[in-house]
Amino acid sequence: MKKAGKLGKVVSPYFSQSNSKRVTRSCRKSATLSAKVCGQAMTGNVVEAECTISDPANGINTEGGIGAGTGAAKNTSKRKHVSIKYEKTETLNQGQKTQLKEESNSTKWEPENWRGHLNNIREMRKKKDAPVDVMGCDKLQDDDADPKVRRYQVLISLMLSSQTKDQVTSAAMMKLRTHGLNIPNILQTSDSKIGDLIYPVGFWKKKITFIKNATRILKEQYDSDIPPTVEELVKLPGVGPKMAHIVMDVAWGQLTGIGVDTHVHRICNRLKWVKKPTTQPEDTRKAVEDWLPRDKWREINVLMVGFGQQICLPVGPKCHDCLNQNICPHGRTVKLKKSPKKKTKTS
Repeated sequence: MKKAGKLGKVVSPYFSQSNSKRVTRSCRKSATLSAKVCGQAMTGNVVEAECTISDPANGINTEGGIGAGTGAAKNTSKRKHVSIKYEKTETLNQGQKTQLKEESNSTKWEPENWRGHLNNIREMRKKKDAPVDVMGCDKLQDDDADPKVRRYQVLISLMLSSQTKDQVTSAAMMKLRTHGLNIPNILQTSDSKIGDLIYPVGFWKKKITFIKNATRILKEQYDSDIPPTVEELVKLPGVGPKMAHIVMDVAWGQLTGIGVDTHVHRICNRLKWVKKPTTQPEDTRKAVEDWLPRDKWREINVLMVGFGQQICLPVGPKCHDCLNQNICPHGRTVKLKKSPKKKTKTS
């Protein structure tokens, strides 16, 4: 395409020969362009361009209509000023931020029927008569004790609970409290005596060392209190992520994550609450927290631990007693396996 000498004239090479006619047309365009740049709304007016192309042979002049005579048409187009205006950016209030976050979360993966699963488990657990309901770690500390002592007892109960039934943990805690479960007294108690008090909790010999070493650290580094963060708690001997999150909830009243033990880990995999199967409780915690609304986190541990103790057992789960049997992926599998094959009649 060849450009004419003056602005606004465009001549096609096909009509540049001596016998060709010049075709005229008027191009007038107005538009408004809105674009968001760096979080601001920008409004710009595109230039209104006027082009005059004339056909001398026919006396056509797009600027002045059909005129008499021949000759080059006068180009009267002018370059117009480009005006760009910026709008003020509105600051989102808390409600708008929450709505945007919810809309973003709505696009995330979530398991099928999870709300039905949760409501059915709540219904099955409404009696709250599982061992965890009466002997869980939130029931074993002395609520009348000094706040530092009470928090210390919550930590010790969770250290004892690992790989141990709630009944055994509860019995060990009662003996420790009778002996005097506070930092000065435990540091003065011999290892053999602590062993007598906590036996037969799982791995009781290792836990003697964990308790003594952790207690010494609390006295020397935390003014005989427990750490106030998950990051510091997991640095203590014998304390893992599950314990740390539950300690933060029960001892400090802060919700930092879901406490995932073997029961919660097993049930979440059976219900397919994880996008892909997990082998470690910590992986399960991260997978579930990625989609489960935060306001549901606090209830999950006790709710599912009790459910795992009574119905969704590690071996031989009572699927026939479970309200989720028709919407649970694992329950449907068990049901199919146990369904007798229909015998075909032979003539």
